[in-house]
Amino acid sequence: MFYKASLSRKTFIVLNVAILTFVLILGIVPFIHLLSVSLSSNTAAMAAEVKLWPVGFSFEAYRYLGQKVEFIRSLGISLERVALGTIVNMLLVIITAYPLSKSHAQFRYRTVYVWFFAITMFFGGGLIPTYIIIKETGLLNSIWSLVLPGALNVWNTVMLLNFFRGIPKDLDEAATIDGASHWMTLWKIYMPISLPALATIVLFTVVGHWNSWFDGILYMNSPEKYPLQSYLSTLVTSINKQAISLDDLKRLESISEKTLRTAQIFLGALPIMLVYPFLQRYFIKGITVGSVKE
Repeated sequence: MFYKASLSRKTFIVLNVAILTFVLILGIVPFIHLLSVSLSSNTAAMAAEVKLWPVGFSFEAYRYLGQKVEFIRSLGISLERVALGTIVNMLLVIITAYPLSKSHAQFRYRTVYVWFFAITMFFGGGLIPTYIIIKETGLLNSIWSLVLPGALNVWNTVMLLNFFRGIPKDLDEAATIDGASHWMTLWKIYMPISLPALATIVLFTVVGHWNSWFDGILYMNSPEKYPLQSYLSTLVTSINKQAISLDDLKRLESISEKTLRTAQIFLGALPIMLVYPFLQRYFIKGITVGSVKE
């Protein structure tokens, strides 16, 4: 027996596919254009002849970037920041959300802490006081100045807190009866069940650290310690040819500034785009882990 879709259902499917396809095109076309410009010749890029396909195909911009010390160094700093920032952020978010997800009977001062964290979501100390704190604590010009100021993201904590509160209390009570401590309950029960929420928070954290550029310029005294996005933000406005060697100037004769910039922007966005397919697997798998049947 086959299901026959109604006219309204068919119309909804067609419109849904059309709208999602349009949104997909809007998201992909700019990256295709960036890639095409970065793979085009100097003349075609400067003449704005490149649309969605390279004109005068050339890998020269990527060969140049592969030997550019500043780009490789800033890429390494960004990777270090993402690794440290994600680990620190996730650890603090998890150990904060778990006790706050308990009831008032289990955690007496829960409401006080909730209000304390909620205030920080709407009120900040300001740019100058934050800079003074970073300077006086000796974090200035170090990787930790990019990691510690935002180490505990309250929005992510609230998201995970609400997910923890949705976990059946029967699992918590069963673990307590079996003699499990809070640490064991958190890591053995709550964490496996919370994979969808954790994957989402990891994604938000990685994207936030990777795309952040202003704090790198603010807290790093030397351009040699800029993360990738801070380096790219200074490069997009101008290329400092006084700091380029004679060999580099000869190579840049066959590469336009536009081609070089688009190549660096595309390479800067590529790693974070590659994160989505891997986390998508955890979104789907996490939904079916730890189901409770009553």
